[in-house]
Amino acid sequence: MCNLYSITTNQSATAALFRVMNRYVGNLPPMPGVFPDHPAPVVRNAGAERELVLMR
Repeated sequence: MCNLYSITTNQSATAALFRVMNRYVGNLPPMPGVFPDHPAPVVRNAGAERELVLMR
């Protein structure tokens, strides 16, 4: 599963698609490969809202 995923869209498009209220990722550049044990953006529920955070 290594390098099976990539993130080629910008942060504002991701936030709009998933209706994210809070963003804690800073300036998120495109990621040509998402690898295990490396930080990657994740949309998660935080109470009644959604947030975009970097997780490993």
